Amino acid sequence: MKPEISERYSRQVLFEPIGEAGQQKLFQSRVAIVGCGATGSALASLLARAGVGSLRIIDRDYVESSNLQRQSLFDEADATESIPKAIAACRKIAGFNSQIVAEPRVSDLRPENTQELLGGVDLILDGTDNFETRYLVNDFAVQQALPWIYIAAVGSYAATMNIIPGETACLSCIFPESPRGTVETCDTSGILNSAVNLAASIASTEAIKLLVSDTRNLRRTLLSHDLWTNERAEVSAAKPRADCRTCGRREFIHLAGEARPHITLCGRNSVQIHEHARPLDLATMSERLKPHGAVRHNEFVLKFWKEPYEMTLFPDGRAIIKGTTETSIARSLYARYVGS
Repeated sequence: MKPEISERYSRQVLFEPIGEAGQQKLFQSRVAIVGCGATGSALASLLARAGVGSLRIIDRDYVESSNLQRQSLFDEADATESIPKAIAACRKIAGFNSQIVAEPRVSDLRPENTQELLGGVDLILDGTDNFETRYLVNDFAVQQALPWIYIAAVGSYAATMNIIPGETACLSCIFPESPRGTVETCDTSGILNSAVNLAASIASTEAIKLLVSDTRNLRRTLLSHDLWTNERAEVSAAKPRADCRTCGRREFIHLAGEARPHITLCGRNSVQIHEHARPLDLATMSERLKPHGAVRHNEFVLKFWKEPYEMTLFPDGRAIIKGTTETSIARSLYARYVGS
């Protein structure tokens, strides 16, 4: 290793299971992080500081002040300017480790762009907040025989599971169907930043084991831990389930994407419109919207306020509309101000 690289990672290299050979493997590794909210930003920070050579950070959202309690790569300026999380994260990483490549992708992971966003990496990490996207990642990873790590954190609860296609259970083996009924989210149940950091610390360590090829020490369970009640549980994930729809029968229904909605609920009192074939010039759109309400924009995002609604537009045409959970209202507002 070069002297400056050797000094930067010297304490990590001293850890025998990594050593110089393992550190070189980390430099050569390519990791995709899907979602750069609480767990995603913590994962990105830990792996960037550990010297993982290439990080592709994929996120569709922008920084808000409510993120700052737990999302470790962002600051107040990012929130004030509504900087997309992927952009803000990569800027911060460049400031503390210029030796690695951090690639921002401001995009919504969908069946039609999964190969583009997840192809060419060695490992996928879950920083998402919904099972729809996790099942999509699981389909792609199993199809491509690509390892990935499931991670969740909400309230005081953290959970994670390593998925190695062909060796361990996949997500569909453990959760054949998406959770039904009321599901806890950070918007409804809150979240402790310590739960986020626990989940990210465990998962990033498992990621490093994978990347340095220490598969003998990989955990092969679904691990969950509640920091508040001190309850801890593990469920074996050591073997694939023979009748699993995904890794057993190889039916990739989420990757096929026939039933994926174009409009979805998105957090508390908001709706996301998945438009991706309508590139927008945000400066032109800003001038167009000024007579109708308050508006501001930068090169990454445009925010438009028309009481009681707030619309956030992205250059690819996607929108998040706050102030309603009625998809018909959201679509009507989008058609009125952006176009049908």
